[in-house]
Amino acid sequence: MVRTRFNQGWPRRGIALLWDAGVLSGLNTPDEVVSLRHFFAMADDWPDELPAADGDALVVAGLEGCLDVLDGEDARWWLETDLKEALLSFQDFYQGQAGLIFWMPSGRNRISMKGASESYYWRHRPSGQGGLPIGRLLFSGAENEVERLLNTDDPHADYDGKHWAGLHHPRIS
Repeated sequence: MVRTRFNQGWPRRGIALLWDAGVLSGLNTPDEVVSLRHFFAMADDWPDELPAADGDALVVAGLEGCLDVLDGEDARWWLETDLKEALLSFQDFYQGQAGLIFWMPSGRNRISMKGASESYYWRHRPSGQGGLPIGRLLFSGAENEVERLLNTDDPHADYDGKHWAGLHHPRIS
């Protein structure tokens, strides 16, 4: 069963992959988005206040570009080790009370879900036809807790339709 999320409380906790520019513009200004390089530098000394969602979130750009330059095995290893370590550090420092949002502008066209297993994949040419199992790698196999962010208040909106704005997981382990 695909979980959906309509309210605006999601940015303030958990991990999100976001591709809807309208939603992004409601969270912060463009100059408040940090690069992936800056995100990793921050991991050594997280700031007390974050720039997005009124101080409760951090928006990071550059993840999809990084994945695109890595071959399949390197991308898997990097997601499971380096990025996962930084994600967990973020969660631990803010005690699960802040949101980490990865801006992935092409995500809508590159993320797919295999319905039977509810597994999410990133269309990643070096990883072959199936793609990179981004849900398993980022969300530690807890893909059944991933929520699809919908940019609408209509509870009958198609979760695969035009309102699909991103993915959100409340807390990874």
